[in-house]
Amino acid sequence: MPNKNFFFVKDFLTRDLQRKDLGEEVGSLNYIGQSTHYFIRTKALQKHSFLPEITPETALPIMPNSFVKMNLKQGDILISKDSNIGEIVILDKDYPNFMLSSAIYRLPIIENKYYLLAFIKHSIFREQLDFMVPKGATIRHAKTMFLDCKIPMPNKNAENVINFVEILTKAIINKEKLIKERHEAILKAIEIELLENQKANKFRFELPRINELEEVGRLDTNLYRENFKNIVFEIQNYKNGSQTISDLGFSLSRGQNLQVSNIGESIYSKKYYTNFYTLMLPKFLSKYGTVDKIEYLGNPNDLKTLQKGDLIFGAEGFEKGRSIVIIEEQSSAITNIHGITIQQKEHDVNKAIFVKCCLDYLRNKGLIDLYAVGGNGGSLAQKYWEIIPFPKFDKIKQDEIALFYHNPDIDYQTKTFTLESFLEQDSQYNLLAGIYELDKTAKQLKEILNQTIDNIVNEKEIKIYFEN
Repeated sequence: MPNKNFFFVKDFLTRDLQRKDLGEEVGSLNYIGQSTHYFIRTKALQKHSFLPEITPETALPIMPNSFVKMNLKQGDILISKDSNIGEIVILDKDYPNFMLSSAIYRLPIIENKYYLLAFIKHSIFREQLDFMVPKGATIRHAKTMFLDCKIPMPNKNAENVINFVEILTKAIINKEKLIKERHEAILKAIEIELLENQKANKFRFELPRINELEEVGRLDTNLYRENFKNIVFEIQNYKNGSQTISDLGFSLSRGQNLQVSNIGESIYSKKYYTNFYTLMLPKFLSKYGTVDKIEYLGNPNDLKTLQKGDLIFGAEGFEKGRSIVIIEEQSSAITNIHGITIQQKEHDVNKAIFVKCCLDYLRNKGLIDLYAVGGNGGSLAQKYWEIIPFPKFDKIKQDEIALFYHNPDIDYQTKTFTLESFLEQDSQYNLLAGIYELDKTAKQLKEILNQTIDNIVNEKEIKIYFEN
């Protein structure tokens, strides 16, 4: 590194790491289907997020008598020493009933916490750690080698530069927290509207009749179970009734087949080049309706692109049901055959967002998994879409729900931001922002943050500004 002014990671700690800072193993015999206590795996620490990803895959329910109390608090910093070594997150809230795996350290750090967090998230840290840690046959083990990685410090205007890095990091974390909250608000708004506006009919479970079996055409399916029928009943028993995806004016098609036999040779890239297609794959979508990662594809053919108001829906695998709405006009965005493209002639963004929010609600209730067929997580075949019910919310309610995802009437006034006023002005913007705006501005700030860190590492001039 050109910048020779640095501390080691261990210099930021308030004391030496101890055994109590490391998680514990509970053993797979203690994994159960449901519990009040959970075991956080290293998968919860992901490159794309400053916050932990708590899902059924990353936080396993365990026997309460195997639980080790760790008193995990908001603001704690967790780092992985094994598997996805060097991945780091900060806790967005208290996690009293969660414990860490023995591959995760909780770092004792108070001063310059967010500066250290930003640098460990940056590729310069990972490159150092990759060089230090032996290449394992399966899982790599960093032990405590990460403590010897260098964290460069600014040489000029150091106090303001450190403050700038920390403010950017805090702002990104705030936006990631609010994205989670907006998503919860969407699910809650749909639930309340449904349950408070039911017709007088009462649900009564019955085993399937022969005509129902004939209509579905299958015996090996989840569509006859009581929980499934109860949720479907609540949607169909809504005061205005329900409708299908085609009733809403949408049609379905598979994404672009990217095989060489179909489109010829292509060039894949992590960097954008002129005339390349933007590749939005279902596996890169988050459950909140954002894109965690984008790749680019160079191909001379006229491929099937996405339009404003289209949805990409991940229809396969264990993470199926994730979706995203194309908010702005796209000239060259495509998805692959693993995604279903849900299209409409009107290109009505709010209607598309409403459909996306309903799909999120069904996914949260477990219905998307129940509709699916096949192994390895299953697949939601197109023929099942006509039996998926969408509640007939009026336009006012649809727009009210859509506002949690996208607010078109606000502008991110980066030119007015200063180091002293930024966090307050950014918080005011966040109050009105939807998931789309929060994600978009968080990505802008990440670019500025990464460029600032690059400049510190390479001893270049550092500009304190908030637009890229």
